[in-house]
Amino acid sequence: MLYIIIAICAGGSITVARLINSNLAARIGIFQGTFYNYAIGLIVSFAFLVFSRESTLLSTDTLLNVPFWAYLGGLLGIVVIAASNFVTPKISAFYLTIIIFVGQIFAGIIIDYYSSYIISKGTIIGGLLVFVGLTYNIFIDKNESSKA
Repeated sequence: MLYIIIAICAGGSITVARLINSNLAARIGIFQGTFYNYAIGLIVSFAFLVFSRESTLLSTDTLLNVPFWAYLGGLLGIVVIAASNFVTPKISAFYLTIIIFVGQIFAGIIIDYYSSYIISKGTIIGGLLVFVGLTYNIFIDKNESSKA
């Protein structure tokens, strides 16, 4: 039960953060909003690191042995946050949440395939059903708005 509550809180906080970031980007600009998003995230992450009792013994050898593509996560994050700040005001929070959900499902399928060479038919079918339902709902909304 605790994990369900944590998952619901995480989903809610992501939705709220996306709306706050979008409003910030509308006021000061997309890239400035993305910068502040990352700056605050860095400060909070560093504070958690300092106050946690985890050791951070990173040597040069350790950092050099990390594959190059692993360092591109920050760049990918910047692109995702900037795109989210641009798109969020243009579509409803419901559609944005569903689109992100479908993206996570298919990203999970790809990660599962490359990490364990297993593809879950149920996950693919579920992801496709959600995608088809979203597409159908968008067409219904578009037809209703064009009639009005």
